[in-house]
Amino acid sequence: MTFKLAASCVYLTLPFSAQALDFAGYLRSGLGSTDNNHTQSCFALPGAQSKYRLGNECEQYAELELRQALATFDDGSVLSIDGMASLHNRYGQALTFQGDNGTVRLPQAYAQWSNLPSLNGGSVWAGRRYYKRNDIHISDFYYWNQSATGAGVEDVKIGGLKYSYAFSRKDNLYQKDYVTRQDFNVGGFQTNPGGELELGLSYLDKPSRRNAHAGWAVTAQHVQQDFLGGKNKLALQYGEGPGTGLGYTGDTALDDSNKSYRVVEFFDWQVTPRFGGQFEAVYQKDIRPDGSDQTWISVGIRPAYAITEQFKLVAELGHDQVDAPGGTRKLSKATFAPTWSPKGPGFWTRPEVRLYYTYASWNAAAQRAANELAAGSALSDTGAFGTALHGANAGVQVEYWWK
Repeated sequence: MTFKLAASCVYLTLPFSAQALDFAGYLRSGLGSTDNNHTQSCFALPGAQSKYRLGNECEQYAELELRQALATFDDGSVLSIDGMASLHNRYGQALTFQGDNGTVRLPQAYAQWSNLPSLNGGSVWAGRRYYKRNDIHISDFYYWNQSATGAGVEDVKIGGLKYSYAFSRKDNLYQKDYVTRQDFNVGGFQTNPGGELELGLSYLDKPSRRNAHAGWAVTAQHVQQDFLGGKNKLALQYGEGPGTGLGYTGDTALDDSNKSYRVVEFFDWQVTPRFGGQFEAVYQKDIRPDGSDQTWISVGIRPAYAITEQFKLVAELGHDQVDAPGGTRKLSKATFAPTWSPKGPGFWTRPEVRLYYTYASWNAAAQRAANELAAGSALSDTGAFGTALHGANAGVQVEYWWK
C-alpha cells in the first residue's frame, strides 16, 4: 500500500504520460518425505557454501516484483521505482512473520534513473536492490553478489568499457552488522571472439567498534558466449580480512592475516533443442592463522533430455568435500526427476513440474561436523536419518519464473 501511494503521489506531481507496470517473479513449491516417513530433510555439507538443489530443497519460496516506469524524458532517460516481496517457508512448518519457520521480507525497494545521456547510457540508483548477482543455478550459489542497501552509478560507458560504483552499508536483509562497503567494477574487455572479461574490487571500511578490521576482495570473471550452445563462466576471487566473504561482507573480526581464494568454473549447454544442462566445479581455500584452515571442493552436473516437447528426464549428480580440522567431510548426492514442462524442451524453460527421488551418502567426519554445527540436520545423528550415513527423499516440486 505504501509503495503504491508513493507512486501515485509522483504521478500527480510530474508531467509525464502513464507508463506500463512490469510484473516479474519466481516460485518454487512442493512437498516431500524421507524414505523413513519423516518430512523431507535436505542434504548440505557443513563448511560447504551451497548444496545441489534438484530434489534437495526443503522450503516454499516466492518472489513477487513490481517495476513502475514513472517518467520517460525527452533525452530518452527513464525514472522508475522497483519493489519486491519475498516469502520463505520451511516444509512442515506454519508460516510466521519471525523466527526460523517462515519469513516475509522486502528484499528490493529502490529508485533508478536509467539510460542517462550524461552517463553515456549509464544509470544512478538508490535503495535496497539485487545488484550484479552472479550465481550457479544448479547449486543456487551466488559466488559474486554485490546486492546492497545503498546507492550507486551503474554501467557508465567510457572507451568501450562499462564502469560501475556502489556505496552500501548492508549486503542483505540478514546481515547483523552495518559495514561501509565500496564496490568498483569495470566490464566490457573483449578478450577473444565471444569472450568478455570483467574486473571487480570490494573495499570494506574498518567499523568503529573494538577488534574490528578493514578488508578487501578482488574478482576477475571471463564469460564465453556460444559455448556448446550455451555459455561458460570462469571466475577467480581473492580476499583478506572481512573481504574473505568473497562477494559478501565477511567477519569483521578477521585481520589481513586471514585470506581466502576461490576458483569457479561452470557452463551451460544446449547442444540440441532437446539436450541441455549445466556443469560446475568450485575450489576454495580459507587460510586462518588460528589453524582452522579449510578447503572446499564441489563438482556437480545436471543434464536434461526431453523425450517429447513437454516431457523431460532430468538428473543431477553432486559431490562436496571439505578438508577441515577434525577430518575430511564428504557428501555425495544423486537425483532423478521425470519432469513436465508445458512451454517446451529447453533446459531453461519454465514452468517445470517434477517428480523426484534423491539419494545421498556421507562419511563419519561429515556427521561429526553436523552434530557440532547443524544439530538436527539431515547429516547429524539427531536428524531424520539418525546414525545412518545415507538417506533418501522423494517428492514433487514446481518451479516457475517470469518477467
